[in-house]
Amino acid sequence: MSSSDWVRLLLLSAVWGASFIFMRVLAPVLGPVVTADLRVAVGGCALLLYFLLIRFRPQWRQHWCQYAVIGTFNVGVPLLLFSYAAQHIPASYSAIINATTPLFGSVFAAVWLKEAFTRIKAIGLLLGIAGVATITGASLPTSTSAAFMPSVFACLLAAVSYAGAGIYIKRCASHVNPIGSAGCAQIFAAMALLPFWLAAPPTGPIDSTIVFNVMGVGLLSSALGFLLYFRLVRDIGPARAMMVAFLTPLFGIVWGILFLGEVLDPPVIVGGSMIVLSTLLILNSGTLLEPPACTAR
Repeated sequence: MSSSDWVRLLLLSAVWGASFIFMRVLAPVLGPVVTADLRVAVGGCALLLYFLLIRFRPQWRQHWCQYAVIGTFNVGVPLLLFSYAAQHIPASYSAIINATTPLFGSVFAAVWLKEAFTRIKAIGLLLGIAGVATITGASLPTSTSAAFMPSVFACLLAAVSYAGAGIYIKRCASHVNPIGSAGCAQIFAAMALLPFWLAAPPTGPIDSTIVFNVMGVGLLSSALGFLLYFRLVRDIGPARAMMVAFLTPLFGIVWGILFLGEVLDPPVIVGGSMIVLSTLLILNSGTLLEPPACTAR
């Protein structure tokens, strides 16, 4: 890898790690539906403008079904779940649990893609489960929120949704241009979430801070993040680009401490390290799904 590749990888990890900080600020004010919808609307529109600049044709009529499925399970559902969790748990927790995606991916790949489930994968899966248990077991006694465990479960469901979407992309959408999916799937997700605004409208005042964070998460995490990711896939290959899976939680933790004043107890650090190590084991064991067309962090 060249120095420019490392810069792009670290920048991608930083902006995807920052997405959990943005959501932690937005969700308590806007609610989970509006937070998720505005994020994908801003990100998707920015990428559509990019398509016009580079004269890229996403072939809506030919690939609308794939865009809709990817938009639902790799954009809308996980971002809605993470936005719900952002109302109740620290951003660093969400970032750490998000790293379990490759663990679920290894299980799904064994079931639906008939990939070998090796001893290393099994160790990685058990280590990841132990890491989540360590975090929740240490935090639950000190948490005063009844929504703590549901929020942790929501983050795990989001990781499951990302992993399932990766299987779908591998089996049914590998022929679709991933850059097109990155923009078009977000537009589909934005349209799907829009009707739910009536049931879950914003609950707080909309000020400049909220506007700044909406633009930040949309333009940086959703739009710029995808462009960086697919450039890395092209230049260094999908295996190395997947290093972002265990770098993103580290940035999520750092940003949470710097900007939100979050404090991590030693058991949470231990549990997070176990999850990152388990991800590294899974990725190094040969489990590699088709690079997610739109893994919106």
